[in-house]
Amino acid sequence: MSDSAVRPLRVAIIGAGPAGVYAADILTKAEREFEVSIDLLDSYPAPYGLIRYGVAPDHPRIKGIVKALHKVLDRGDIRFLGNVTYGRDLTLTDIRDMYDAVIFATGAVKDANIELPGIELEGSFGAADFVSWYDGQPDVPRTWPLEAKEVAVLGNGNVALDVARVLSKHAEDMLITEIPDNVFEGLKDSPVTDVHIFGRRGPAQVKFTPLELRELSHSRDVDIVLYPEDFEFDEASDELIKSNNQVKTMVNTLTNWIVEEQDTGASRRLHLHFLHNPVEVIGEDGKVVGIKFERQELDGNGGARGTGEFVDYPVQAVYRAVGYLGSELAELEFDAKRGIIPNEGGRVLDAEGTHVPGLYTTGWIKRGPVGLIGHTKGDALETIGNLLEDRLSLPVALHPSEDAIIELLESRGVEYTTWDGWKKLDEHEISLGATNTPTQTSKGPVDRPRVKVVEREEMVRISRG
Repeated sequence: MSDSAVRPLRVAIIGAGPAGVYAADILTKAEREFEVSIDLLDSYPAPYGLIRYGVAPDHPRIKGIVKALHKVLDRGDIRFLGNVTYGRDLTLTDIRDMYDAVIFATGAVKDANIELPGIELEGSFGAADFVSWYDGQPDVPRTWPLEAKEVAVLGNGNVALDVARVLSKHAEDMLITEIPDNVFEGLKDSPVTDVHIFGRRGPAQVKFTPLELRELSHSRDVDIVLYPEDFEFDEASDELIKSNNQVKTMVNTLTNWIVEEQDTGASRRLHLHFLHNPVEVIGEDGKVVGIKFERQELDGNGGARGTGEFVDYPVQAVYRAVGYLGSELAELEFDAKRGIIPNEGGRVLDAEGTHVPGLYTTGWIKRGPVGLIGHTKGDALETIGNLLEDRLSLPVALHPSEDAIIELLESRGVEYTTWDGWKKLDEHEISLGATNTPTQTSKGPVDRPRVKVVEREEMVRISRG
């Protein structure tokens, strides 16, 4: 870069969730002999991405992660520009004119598909869509059809547990979280009595974590129901239990529950099923009325195979929680099967598999929706390391001034939000909880710590003051 000695390296990061924030933080702290100027752009008016719109509101660990991300962005050396959508408000050409390098950290927010007869019936839902609703994502409908008494959740990961827990939990017990008003009202009227979680393999092969599992037992007036015939362990299971403390903890928890199981007469029940492979969603008059499974057995190598025995469960809703998928981004190659931007170590590749100078990616859109939030730091380290290695060969931005992006957005009438604007919105949501009259519940009045603002226009209005 011919002008690197006289101006900072300009970097745009598209996506202000954990992946984007970690990448920005690592870049600001990297050992280097030059300055960097970073803009963090997001389509939402608020930062935090997955933490705000993809994790159940009753997760206790959220607060800790939000505090860490807030601390990074509050330093003042990373500029946040929200309510700016890549591909609509800004093209790739626009961004490359103003930045020397671009990092895409847009994550994965769509539901992965599952090939299953009847999956298109009314009453069949994607878990990601439900999560977006109960987290108050601004671009989804404000209501959700909670009409089923019996519900099936397909999947054995953390999202499946989140969805099942939120469906089975009493709405008033969610008031100690930041649950939006419209979500509380919807959950309050739910007639649900039984929620079933189904996994294809055994208890030792589940993909959720001990924390999420333990949280199931904390729900008031909800009995956990397990089935002894589902507890099968083979050599691979025994090896996993011996070698992996996390698996050992979860298996111990599950086996203790089945030994200690008591029917307390709770008004709702959460059933955990293993060794069930879905084969058909059963419908009548276009609506879900049941689901058929083939019973499985472990194959000795950590997998499962069919037994030829089939079983039906009456349900009126099915939620598929079989994984997330990234979304295609304008002007970039896309691997639709894996839901990622093709890349090599975070370097974005073109159709011929060649690195496109100046373009990078990190997080789930780089490697797929696997691993926990903390794994994203490793992605960011690799991507930033390669970006810094490429620094001298990066294309030179034509308009590198920090004012250039602001002038362009304003000329196009884009009502962008800022970090100061987020702090206004943050304070406003907290004040809504503080000023609301305590909600009367069966346990007495409950003070709400925050009421999340859902409408995009209202978020922008408050943020822009």
